[in-house]
Amino acid sequence: MPGNRAVIYKGPGDVAVETIDYPSLELKDGPGVNPANVGRQIPHGAILKVVASNICGSDQHMVRGRTTAPSGLALGHEITGEVAEVGRDVEFIKVGDLVSVPFNIACGRCINCKEGKTGVCLNVNPDRPGSAYGYVDMGGWVGGQAEYALVPYADWNLLKFPDKDQALEKIRDLAMLSDIFPTGYHGAVTAGVGTGSTVYVAGAGPVGLAAATAAFLLGAAVVIVADLQKERLEQARSFGCETIDVSEGDPKDQVEQILGVPEVDCAIDAVGFEAHGHGTDAQTERPATVLNTVMDVTRAGGAVGIPGLYVTGDPGAIDEAAKTGSLSIRLGLGWAKSLSFMTGQCPVMRYNRQLMQAILHDRTQIAKNVNATVIPLDEAPQGYNQFDQGAARKYVLDPHGLIK
Repeated sequence: MPGNRAVIYKGPGDVAVETIDYPSLELKDGPGVNPANVGRQIPHGAILKVVASNICGSDQHMVRGRTTAPSGLALGHEITGEVAEVGRDVEFIKVGDLVSVPFNIACGRCINCKEGKTGVCLNVNPDRPGSAYGYVDMGGWVGGQAEYALVPYADWNLLKFPDKDQALEKIRDLAMLSDIFPTGYHGAVTAGVGTGSTVYVAGAGPVGLAAATAAFLLGAAVVIVADLQKERLEQARSFGCETIDVSEGDPKDQVEQILGVPEVDCAIDAVGFEAHGHGTDAQTERPATVLNTVMDVTRAGGAVGIPGLYVTGDPGAIDEAAKTGSLSIRLGLGWAKSLSFMTGQCPVMRYNRQLMQAILHDRTQIAKNVNATVIPLDEAPQGYNQFDQGAARKYVLDPHGLIK
Protein backbone atom coordinates (compact mmCIF):
# COMPACT_ATOMS: atom_id res chain seq x y z
CA MET A 1 0.00 0.00 0.00
CA PRO A 2 1.46 3.41 -0.96
CA GLY A 3 1.96 6.18 1.56
CA ASN A 4 -0.12 9.34 1.63
CA ARG A 5 0.95 12.92 2.26
CA ALA A 6 -1.48 15.79 2.67
CA VAL A 7 -1.75 19.50 3.45
CA ILE A 8 -2.67 19.88 7.13
CA TYR A 9 -4.12 22.92 8.92
CA LYS A 10 -2.00 23.38 12.05
CA GLY A 11 -3.51 26.61 13.35
CA PRO A 12 -4.08 30.22 12.23
CA GLY A 13 -1.58 31.08 9.50
CA ASP A 14 0.08 27.68 9.59
CA VAL A 15 -0.19 24.75 7.17
CA ALA A 16 2.24 21.88 6.65
CA VAL A 17 2.61 18.82 4.43
CA GLU A 18 2.47 15.71 6.61
CA THR A 19 1.97 11.95 6.30
CA ILE A 20 -1.58 10.73 6.95
CA ASP A 21 -3.30 7.37 6.57
CA TYR A 22 -3.90 5.98 3.11
CA PRO A 23 -7.66 6.17 2.45
CA SER A 24 -9.86 3.20 3.26
CA LEU A 25 -13.46 2.46 2.42
CA GLU A 26 -14.47 3.37 5.95
CA LEU A 27 -14.71 6.83 7.51
CA LYS A 28 -12.42 6.83 10.55
CA ASP A 29 -12.15 9.16 13.50
CA GLY A 30 -9.96 12.22 13.12
CA PRO A 31 -9.92 16.03 13.26
CA GLY A 32 -13.35 17.42 12.42
CA VAL A 33 -15.04 14.04 11.91
CA ASN A 34 -18.55 14.02 13.28
CA PRO A 35 -18.88 11.13 15.78
CA ALA A 36 -21.98 9.94 13.94
CA ASN A 37 -19.85 9.45 10.81
CA VAL A 38 -17.10 7.41 12.50
CA GLY A 39 -17.14 3.83 11.23
CA ARG A 40 -19.32 4.66 8.26
CA GLN A 41 -18.79 2.01 5.57
CA ILE A 42 -18.12 3.22 2.01
CA PRO A 43 -18.56 0.19 -0.32
CA HIS A 44 -19.92 2.67 -2.88
CA GLY A 45 -16.70 4.71 -2.80
CA ALA A 46 -13.52 5.05 -4.85
CA ILE A 47 -9.96 5.89 -3.90
CA LEU A 48 -8.27 8.34 -6.25
CA LYS A 49 -4.65 8.99 -7.05
CA VAL A 50 -4.83 12.79 -7.00
CA VAL A 51 -3.67 14.42 -10.23
CA ALA A 52 -4.57 18.00 -9.27
CA SER A 53 -5.97 19.63 -6.14
CA ASN A 54 -6.41 23.38 -5.98
CA ILE A 55 -5.99 25.91 -3.19
CA CYS A 56 -9.31 27.72 -2.73
CA GLY A 57 -10.25 31.00 -1.08
CA SER A 58 -12.56 28.98 1.16
CA ASP A 59 -9.52 27.07 2.41
CA GLN A 60 -7.83 30.40 3.02
CA HIS A 61 -10.64 31.50 5.36
CA MET A 62 -9.85 28.49 7.56
CA VAL A 63 -6.10 28.99 7.39
CA ARG A 64 -6.52 32.61 8.49
CA GLY A 65 -8.30 31.34 11.60
CA ARG A 66 -11.63 32.78 10.55
CA THR A 67 -13.60 29.57 11.13
CA THR A 68 -13.86 26.96 13.88
CA ALA A 69 -11.72 24.47 11.90
CA PRO A 70 -9.79 22.13 14.23
CA SER A 71 -6.02 21.76 14.12
CA GLY A 72 -4.98 18.67 12.19
CA LEU A 73 -7.67 18.98 9.51
CA ALA A 74 -6.52 17.69 6.11
CA LEU A 75 -7.47 20.42 3.63
CA GLY A 76 -8.70 20.45 0.05
CA HIS A 77 -12.04 20.13 -1.72
CA GLU A 78 -11.03 20.78 -5.35
CA ILE A 79 -9.94 17.35 -6.58
CA THR A 80 -9.18 15.81 -9.97
CA GLY A 81 -7.76 12.31 -10.03
CA GLU A 82 -7.26 8.85 -11.48
CA VAL A 83 -9.29 6.01 -9.97
CA ALA A 84 -6.95 3.66 -8.09
CA GLU A 85 -9.48 1.44 -6.31
CA VAL A 86 -13.27 0.99 -6.23
CA GLY A 87 -15.59 -0.45 -3.61
CA ARG A 88 -17.67 -3.55 -4.21
CA ASP A 89 -20.84 -1.56 -4.92
CA VAL A 90 -19.32 0.66 -7.63
CA GLU A 91 -20.71 -0.38 -11.01
CA PHE A 92 -19.81 2.19 -13.67
CA ILE A 93 -16.62 3.93 -12.57
CA LYS A 94 -13.51 1.82 -13.32
CA VAL A 95 -9.91 1.72 -12.13
CA GLY A 96 -7.85 3.95 -14.42
CA ASP A 97 -10.64 6.45 -15.17
CA LEU A 98 -9.63 10.11 -15.01
CA VAL A 99 -12.32 12.03 -13.15
CA SER A 100 -13.40 15.35 -11.69
CA VAL A 101 -14.77 15.40 -8.15
CA PRO A 102 -17.53 17.91 -7.32
CA PHE A 103 -16.61 19.59 -4.05
CA ASN A 104 -20.13 18.91 -2.78
CA ILE A 105 -20.41 15.41 -1.34
CA ALA A 106 -23.83 14.05 -2.28
CA CYS A 107 -25.60 10.73 -1.86
CA GLY A 108 -27.81 10.86 -4.96
CA ARG A 109 -30.67 9.36 -2.96
CA CYS A 110 -32.21 12.09 -0.77
CA ILE A 111 -34.93 14.50 -1.90
CA ASN A 112 -32.46 17.35 -2.37
CA CYS A 113 -30.11 15.30 -4.55
CA LYS A 114 -33.05 14.10 -6.63
CA GLU A 115 -34.05 17.74 -7.16
CA GLY A 116 -30.49 18.62 -8.22
CA LYS A 117 -29.67 20.44 -4.97
CA THR A 118 -26.47 18.50 -4.36
CA GLY A 119 -24.98 21.32 -2.26
CA VAL A 120 -27.47 20.50 0.51
CA CYS A 121 -27.50 16.70 0.50
CA LEU A 122 -29.28 15.39 3.59
CA ASN A 123 -27.36 12.13 4.12
CA VAL A 124 -23.64 12.88 4.21
CA ASN A 125 -23.22 15.31 7.11
CA PRO A 126 -24.87 14.75 10.49
CA ASP A 127 -24.31 18.42 11.45
CA ARG A 128 -26.36 20.10 8.74
CA PRO A 129 -27.41 19.72 5.08
CA GLY A 130 -24.45 19.79 2.71
CA SER A 131 -20.92 18.51 2.87
CA ALA A 132 -17.47 18.96 1.35
CA TYR A 133 -14.01 17.41 1.56
CA GLY A 134 -11.54 18.83 4.07
CA TYR A 135 -13.80 21.57 5.36
CA VAL A 136 -14.97 22.71 8.76
CA ASP A 137 -18.40 21.45 9.95
CA MET A 138 -18.85 19.41 6.78
CA GLY A 139 -18.95 15.94 8.31
CA GLY A 140 -15.23 15.24 8.50
CA TRP A 141 -14.57 13.80 5.05
CA VAL A 142 -10.79 13.90 4.56
CA GLY A 143 -9.47 16.62 2.26
CA GLY A 144 -7.94 16.04 -1.15
CA GLN A 145 -4.84 18.25 -1.09
CA ALA A 146 -3.08 14.94 -0.81
CA GLU A 147 -1.55 12.12 -2.81
CA TYR A 148 -4.68 9.95 -2.45
CA ALA A 149 -8.30 10.72 -1.56
CA LEU A 150 -11.54 8.87 -0.86
CA VAL A 151 -14.74 9.79 -2.73
CA PRO A 152 -18.05 8.25 -1.53
CA TYR A 153 -20.96 7.40 -3.84
CA ALA A 154 -18.49 7.23 -6.72
CA ASP A 155 -20.96 6.34 -9.49
CA TRP A 156 -23.04 9.38 -8.58
CA ASN A 157 -20.36 11.94 -7.72
CA LEU A 158 -17.56 11.39 -10.21
CA LEU A 159 -17.49 13.02 -13.65
CA LYS A 160 -15.44 10.83 -15.99
CA PHE A 161 -13.49 12.53 -18.76
CA PRO A 162 -14.30 10.75 -22.03
CA ASP A 163 -10.76 10.75 -23.45
CA LYS A 164 -7.98 10.40 -20.90
CA ASP A 165 -5.15 11.63 -23.14
CA GLN A 166 -7.14 14.68 -24.27
CA ALA A 167 -8.06 15.40 -20.66
CA LEU A 168 -4.43 15.32 -19.53
CA GLU A 169 -3.58 17.86 -22.24
CA LYS A 170 -6.26 20.18 -20.82
CA ILE A 171 -5.86 19.26 -17.17
CA ARG A 172 -5.25 22.82 -15.96
CA ASP A 173 -8.65 23.83 -17.33
CA LEU A 174 -10.44 20.65 -16.29
CA ALA A 175 -9.09 20.98 -12.75
CA MET A 176 -11.35 24.02 -12.38
CA LEU A 177 -14.48 21.87 -12.76
CA SER A 178 -14.40 20.64 -9.16
CA ASP A 179 -15.38 24.05 -7.78
CA ILE A 180 -14.54 27.50 -9.08
CA PHE A 181 -15.75 27.28 -12.67
CA PRO A 182 -19.17 25.81 -11.76
CA THR A 183 -19.33 28.13 -8.73
CA GLY A 184 -18.64 31.21 -10.84
CA TYR A 185 -21.06 29.96 -13.49
CA HIS A 186 -23.72 29.38 -10.82
CA GLY A 187 -23.24 32.96 -9.65
CA ALA A 188 -23.73 34.22 -13.20
CA VAL A 189 -26.74 31.99 -13.92
CA THR A 190 -28.51 32.89 -10.68
CA ALA A 191 -27.83 36.58 -11.34
CA GLY A 192 -29.68 36.20 -14.65
CA VAL A 193 -26.74 36.82 -16.98
CA GLY A 194 -27.68 36.40 -20.63
CA THR A 195 -27.06 37.77 -24.09
CA GLY A 196 -26.29 41.49 -23.92
CA SER A 197 -26.24 41.70 -20.12
CA THR A 198 -24.21 44.22 -18.20
CA VAL A 199 -22.64 42.49 -15.20
CA TYR A 200 -20.93 43.63 -11.99
CA VAL A 201 -18.63 41.08 -10.32
CA ALA A 202 -17.43 41.94 -6.82
CA GLY A 203 -14.06 40.32 -6.28
CA ALA A 204 -11.23 39.47 -8.69
CA GLY A 205 -10.04 36.37 -6.90
CA PRO A 206 -10.33 33.03 -8.71
CA VAL A 207 -14.11 32.69 -8.17
CA GLY A 208 -14.70 36.26 -9.34
CA LEU A 209 -12.57 35.68 -12.44
CA ALA A 210 -14.42 32.41 -13.05
CA ALA A 211 -17.74 34.28 -12.71
CA ALA A 212 -16.53 36.85 -15.24
CA THR A 213 -15.46 34.05 -17.60
CA ALA A 214 -18.89 32.45 -17.17
CA ALA A 215 -20.64 35.75 -17.85
CA PHE A 216 -18.88 36.06 -21.21
CA LEU A 217 -19.71 32.42 -21.97
CA LEU A 218 -23.37 33.25 -21.28
CA GLY A 219 -23.29 36.20 -23.67
CA ALA A 220 -22.69 39.25 -21.48
CA ALA A 221 -21.98 42.49 -23.32
CA VAL A 222 -19.97 44.13 -20.52
CA VAL A 223 -18.42 42.55 -17.42
CA ILE A 224 -17.16 44.93 -14.72
CA VAL A 225 -14.90 43.37 -12.07
CA ALA A 226 -14.25 45.22 -8.81
CA ASP A 227 -11.44 44.61 -6.32
CA LEU A 228 -8.78 46.26 -4.16
CA GLN A 229 -5.81 44.30 -5.56
CA LYS A 230 -4.27 45.92 -8.63
CA GLU A 231 -2.62 42.68 -9.83
CA ARG A 232 -5.95 40.87 -9.73
CA LEU A 233 -7.64 43.71 -11.63
CA GLU A 234 -4.91 43.44 -14.29
CA GLN A 235 -5.72 39.74 -14.58
CA ALA A 236 -9.40 40.59 -15.14
CA ARG A 237 -8.51 43.08 -17.86
CA SER A 238 -6.37 40.45 -19.59
CA PHE A 239 -9.48 38.69 -20.93
CA GLY A 240 -11.70 41.68 -21.69
CA CYS A 241 -13.23 42.78 -18.40
CA GLU A 242 -13.72 46.40 -17.39
CA THR A 243 -12.38 47.00 -13.89
CA ILE A 244 -13.06 49.11 -10.82
CA ASP A 245 -10.63 49.78 -7.99
CA VAL A 246 -13.02 50.16 -5.05
CA SER A 247 -10.33 51.90 -2.99
CA GLU A 248 -10.85 54.89 -5.28
CA GLY A 249 -14.47 55.52 -4.30
CA ASP A 250 -18.09 54.44 -4.62
CA PRO A 251 -18.45 51.58 -7.15
CA LYS A 252 -21.76 53.03 -8.37
CA ASP A 253 -20.03 56.21 -9.55
CA GLN A 254 -17.38 54.17 -11.35
CA VAL A 255 -20.04 51.96 -12.97
CA GLU A 256 -21.63 55.12 -14.36
CA GLN A 257 -18.29 56.21 -15.82
CA ILE A 258 -18.09 52.92 -17.72
CA LEU A 259 -21.70 52.41 -18.78
CA GLY A 260 -23.17 55.90 -18.75
CA VAL A 261 -25.69 54.74 -16.14
CA PRO A 262 -25.03 53.85 -12.48
CA GLU A 263 -26.59 50.39 -12.59
CA VAL A 264 -26.06 46.99 -14.18
CA ASP A 265 -28.48 44.24 -15.15
CA CYS A 266 -26.88 41.57 -12.96
CA ALA A 267 -24.46 41.42 -10.02
CA ILE A 268 -22.35 38.68 -8.43
CA ASP A 269 -20.80 38.67 -4.95
CA ALA A 270 -17.60 36.64 -5.21
CA VAL A 271 -16.05 38.09 -2.05
CA GLY A 272 -17.95 36.74 0.96
CA PHE A 273 -17.70 37.44 4.66
CA GLU A 274 -14.19 38.92 4.80
CA ALA A 275 -15.23 41.92 2.69
CA HIS A 276 -13.64 45.33 3.13
CA GLY A 277 -15.10 48.78 2.75
CA HIS A 278 -14.75 51.13 -0.21
CA GLY A 279 -12.92 54.41 -0.69
CA THR A 280 -11.37 55.64 2.57
CA ASP A 281 -12.73 52.49 4.26
CA ALA A 282 -10.91 50.14 1.90
CA GLN A 283 -8.44 48.84 4.47
CA THR A 284 -11.13 48.18 7.09
CA GLU A 285 -13.16 44.99 7.27
CA ARG A 286 -16.83 45.69 6.59
CA PRO A 287 -18.50 42.29 6.09
CA ALA A 288 -21.82 43.61 4.73
CA THR A 289 -20.28 46.08 2.27
CA VAL A 290 -20.31 43.87 -0.81
CA LEU A 291 -23.84 42.57 -0.22
CA ASN A 292 -25.12 46.12 0.10
CA THR A 293 -23.12 47.28 -2.92
CA VAL A 294 -24.41 44.58 -5.25
CA MET A 295 -27.96 45.54 -4.29
CA ASP A 296 -27.15 49.19 -4.86
CA VAL A 297 -25.66 48.73 -8.34
CA THR A 298 -28.27 46.27 -9.66
CA ARG A 299 -31.25 47.73 -11.51
CA ALA A 300 -34.77 47.28 -10.16
CA GLY A 301 -36.15 43.87 -11.03
CA GLY A 302 -32.67 42.41 -11.43
CA ALA A 303 -30.98 39.55 -9.62
CA VAL A 304 -27.94 38.98 -7.45
CA GLY A 305 -25.91 35.76 -7.34
CA ILE A 306 -23.95 35.18 -4.13
CA PRO A 307 -21.35 32.41 -4.53
CA GLY A 308 -19.10 34.22 -2.02
CA LEU A 309 -18.82 32.31 1.27
CA TYR A 310 -20.73 33.41 4.38
CA VAL A 311 -20.44 31.45 7.62
CA THR A 312 -22.36 30.92 10.85
CA GLY A 313 -19.21 30.95 12.99
CA ASP A 314 -16.41 33.50 12.57
CA PRO A 315 -14.20 33.84 15.67
CA GLY A 316 -12.20 36.65 14.04
CA ALA A 317 -15.16 38.86 13.14
CA ILE A 318 -15.12 42.59 13.87
CA ASP A 319 -18.16 42.49 16.18
CA GLU A 320 -20.26 40.03 18.16
CA ALA A 321 -23.08 39.90 15.61
CA ALA A 322 -20.74 39.09 12.75
CA LYS A 323 -19.25 36.23 14.77
CA THR A 324 -22.51 34.35 14.20
CA GLY A 325 -22.99 35.55 10.61
CA SER A 326 -25.40 38.39 11.47
CA LEU A 327 -24.62 41.30 9.14
CA SER A 328 -26.14 44.77 8.67
CA ILE A 329 -27.69 44.10 5.27
CA ARG A 330 -29.96 46.69 3.64
CA LEU A 331 -32.76 44.22 3.01
CA GLY A 332 -35.19 47.11 2.59
CA LEU A 333 -33.21 48.28 -0.45
CA GLY A 334 -33.38 44.83 -2.00
CA TRP A 335 -37.10 44.62 -1.28
CA ALA A 336 -37.78 48.07 -2.73
CA LYS A 337 -35.97 47.13 -5.95
CA SER A 338 -37.67 43.70 -6.19
CA LEU A 339 -34.30 42.01 -6.42
CA SER A 340 -33.90 38.23 -6.49
CA PHE A 341 -31.14 36.57 -4.45
CA MET A 342 -29.46 33.16 -4.58
CA THR A 343 -26.98 32.03 -1.92
CA GLY A 344 -25.32 28.82 -0.79
CA GLN A 345 -23.00 26.16 -2.16
CA CYS A 346 -23.03 25.75 -5.91
CA PRO A 347 -24.62 22.43 -6.93
CA VAL A 348 -21.60 21.50 -9.05
CA MET A 349 -23.23 18.56 -10.80
CA ARG A 350 -25.78 20.92 -12.34
CA TYR A 351 -23.07 22.48 -14.50
CA ASN A 352 -19.83 20.46 -14.56
CA ARG A 353 -20.61 18.22 -17.53
CA GLN A 354 -21.62 21.14 -19.75
CA LEU A 355 -18.58 23.17 -18.72
CA MET A 356 -16.37 20.14 -19.39
CA GLN A 357 -17.71 20.11 -22.94
CA ALA A 358 -17.01 23.83 -23.32
CA ILE A 359 -13.40 23.21 -22.24
CA LEU A 360 -12.84 20.13 -24.39
CA HIS A 361 -14.22 21.92 -27.47
CA ASP A 362 -12.15 25.08 -26.90
CA ARG A 363 -15.07 27.40 -26.08
CA THR A 364 -13.43 28.79 -22.96
CA GLN A 365 -9.97 29.27 -21.42
CA ILE A 366 -10.70 29.18 -17.74
CA ALA A 367 -7.16 28.20 -16.67
CA LYS A 368 -5.67 31.17 -18.54
CA ASN A 369 -8.28 33.56 -17.16
CA VAL A 370 -7.66 32.60 -13.53
CA ASN A 371 -3.89 32.28 -14.10
CA ALA A 372 -3.71 28.64 -13.04
CA THR A 373 -0.24 28.04 -11.57
CA VAL A 374 0.97 24.48 -10.95
CA ILE A 375 3.18 23.80 -7.92
CA PRO A 376 4.34 20.58 -6.17
CA LEU A 377 2.52 19.40 -3.07
CA ASP A 378 5.54 20.31 -0.93
CA GLU A 379 5.17 23.97 -1.95
CA ALA A 380 1.59 24.21 -0.67
CA PRO A 381 2.57 26.34 2.39
CA GLN A 382 4.24 28.89 0.11
CA GLY A 383 1.21 28.81 -2.19
CA TYR A 384 -1.11 29.55 0.71
CA ASN A 385 1.10 32.41 1.83
CA GLN A 386 1.32 33.99 -1.63
CA PHE A 387 -2.42 33.57 -2.21
CA ASP A 388 -3.09 35.24 1.14
CA GLN A 389 -0.94 38.18 0.03
CA GLY A 390 -3.24 38.71 -2.98
CA ALA A 391 -1.36 36.90 -5.73
CA ALA A 392 -3.40 36.91 -8.94
CA ARG A 393 -3.06 33.16 -9.34
CA LYS A 394 -5.05 29.98 -8.88
CA TYR A 395 -2.63 27.54 -7.29
CA VAL A 396 -2.92 23.94 -8.51
CA LEU A 397 -1.14 21.29 -6.44
CA ASP A 398 0.47 18.45 -8.43
CA PRO A 399 1.17 15.68 -5.88
CA HIS A 400 2.61 13.13 -8.32
CA GLY A 401 4.25 15.34 -10.97
CA LEU A 402 1.69 14.30 -13.59
CA ILE A 403 0.85 17.74 -14.99
CA LYS A 404 2.93 18.73 -18.01
